[in-house]
Parts: sequence; structure tokens; C-alpha cells
Amino acid sequence: MLEKESLGLSRLWSRDFILGLTSYFFLFLSVSLFFLLPLFLKQFGARGSQVGLIMGIHSLTAIMIRPFFGKMIDRKGSKNISLLGIGILILSVPFFHFVRDAGAFPVLLRALTGIGWGISMTATITMCTDLAPVQSMARSIGIVGVAGLIANAVGPSLGEEIIRGFSFSGLFNCSLIFLLISFFLVTMTRELPREDRGPGNNQETRRSLLGASSLAVLLIIGSMPIIHGSVRGAMIYFMPLLVKTLNLGRVGPFFIIFSAAAILSRFQLGGVSDYYGRKKVVFLSALIIGLNLLLISQIKSMTWLLITGFIGGLGQGLIFPALSTYIIDFLGRENKGLAISLYNSLFDVGMGLGSMFYGWVTELVGLQLMYLVAGILLLLANFIFKIESPELKGPGTERKTGG
Repeated sequence: MLEKESLGLSRLWSRDFILGLTSYFFLFLSVSLFFLLPLFLKQFGARGSQVGLIMGIHSLTAIMIRPFFGKMIDRKGSKNISLLGIGILILSVPFFHFVRDAGAFPVLLRALTGIGWGISMTATITMCTDLAPVQSMARSIGIVGVAGLIANAVGPSLGEEIIRGFSFSGLFNCSLIFLLISFFLVTMTRELPREDRGPGNNQETRRSLLGASSLAVLLIIGSMPIIHGSVRGAMIYFMPLLVKTLNLGRVGPFFIIFSAAAILSRFQLGGVSDYYGRKKVVFLSALIIGLNLLLISQIKSMTWLLITGFIGGLGQGLIFPALSTYIIDFLGRENKGLAISLYNSLFDVGMGLGSMFYGWVTELVGLQLMYLVAGILLLLANFIFKIESPELKGPGTERKTGG
């Protein structure tokens, strides 16, 4: 098996995959600079509700547009759709130079960038997986996710330095430059013919699978990205408050260890589900995250906080490639763009709904018990998923079981 995995890795790091991966990094880096946009809006005396609307409309339009373009990606090819999405961003970003208030104009611009981001993100991820060996699909998705994590970590810090040296005009110009680099790198990748993107699932098998799946099973599968996103939101949004409440010091080390563990697990273990099955890895990773949430509800020291950061990052790094490729296998690899768009949209819905739901739970039972509730809900959903969802064979497991 080690020889097969080594061969898969050598085929994964092709020229075109590296170009696609780098283009995704610069695309994500460009968008992450806009995390600092609230500072720009405060110059105009923007109210909190105005900032929330301007920042939130970006995510809302991205969530709404992804499923519509997901199927188009499968029909037209990921490269051209990626260029379309990046092109919308390139045309939109320069107009931020003309924003003079927190009114309708920045709302419109953020809505446009959300559309461009929703299209380009989904298409570029799909393009990268098209350029990877089909037996390394989960590993390729995990590595693309690492590029996003790094860009997400670098972007705000880089943006602060750009603002100090060149003001917000420099921030918008740098965002545009990163988009142009991403656009150029995508044009340099080759568009694979449909028949060369890896074998699709047998159409009759997939139709019978979907037809045999009850509404309850479909809801169970669709709920997993939502629950995953809600738990991730609870980790991100409420951890600083928990650390402050428990007087544990700075929260930064927790997020550093969390991100490092997620990156490490995606690089080293991101392809595990390619060989041992998606469902098994989804169950194991969700079990790790759920038990870690129970542990967070009991922490009393910085040492245990950092331990939970590592365990949580390990689980999050495992579940993303396994769960997203499970949905791809369920819908059929010929519907990869649609599956990726649905996964990301459901995950983002979970992030939004989770912040509201767990905020309400926090008001009822407190911060630490909120994590206990989150852990119990995730474990319950995970065991239902284990019992009720179908067992799917990815290309790697098929080859393995076939000798």
C-alpha cells in the first residue's frame, strides 16, 4: 500500500496541480485582505449594523450562488468557470477606491465580490481535484484546504502592514494584484477533457443509490456539513470569550496550535479516506471533534486548552477532505462541482446558524456547558450518520479491495 500511496503522491504534484493550487492560494489571499474592511468603513462613522450588513452580504451571495454554478462547472469545465469568477472579482475590487460611505454602494460591491468568490472558489477547488489522480481525491482536497488555511492566516497580518505603509488604497491594489496573479495561473493550467477527469460513478448505480435513499437519509447526509460548520463556528467565535472568562491568558496560542494541527493532519493524513473509506474516516474524525468538545467543557488550565487545540485541529483537518469526498462519491464524481458547491454552502450555513444557536445556548447554560451541548449534539449526529448513511467505495478503496 505504501508503494501505491507514494506513486499517488508523485502523480499528485504535477505542474498543473501546483499551478492550480497556487492560483487558489492567491485567490484566497486576495479575499482575506477584506477581513480588514470594517476598519475602512469605520472612517465613515459606520454603525455596527451597517458593517454587519456589508460584511455579511458577501457570504450570503456566495452561499446562494454556489449551487447554481456547481452544475455548470460539471457541464462547462472548471477552468473557464474559475476564470469567470475571478474576472468578476477583478472588475469589482477597483471600485472600492470610490467608496465614501457605508451605504448602498459598498453593499452592492460586497454582493458582487461574494458572487465572484462563490463561483471562483468552487471552480478552482474542482479544477485542482480534476488535475489530481482520481485515487487521491481526498488528499488533493485536503491540500487545497491547507492553501486556504495559510492564506487565511497570512492575509489579515499582511493587510495590516499594507495599510500602515500604503493606506487602504494599497490594500485594494494588492488585492487586485493577487487576483490578477490567480487569473494568470489559472490560464496556465490545462483544461482536462471530461473523459480524462477520472472515471465517474456508474450512472445506474448512482441513480439506484439516490432512488433507494429515503428523505431521512438525504437529510442526515446533508446535515453533517451543517453540523460540522456550526461546531467550527463555535470554536472560532466563542473560544476568545471562554479564555477570557477562565482567565487563561491569550487565546492566540490556541488558534496557532489548532491551525498547525489541521495543516499537519491534512498533509499527512488527508488521503486516509482514499484507502480506508470515506465513512469510516468521517465517523472517526467527528468522534474526535465531539469528544474534544466534551473535554473543552472541563478545561481549567492553559495546558489543557492547548491540548484541546491540537486535538480539535487534528479532527478538523481529517473531516474536511473525508466528508467532502463522501458527498462527491454519493452524488457521483461526474457531479463533483455540484457536490463541492453544496458542501461549502452547507458548511457556511452551519457557521452562520451555529453562531446564533450556540450564542443562545451560551446565554442559557454558560460558555463551558455550551461546548458540552455542542459535543453531545455532534456525537449524536455522528452515530446516526454511522448507522443510517450508505457505505460508499471511493476509487482507492475499490482498487484496494480488488487486490
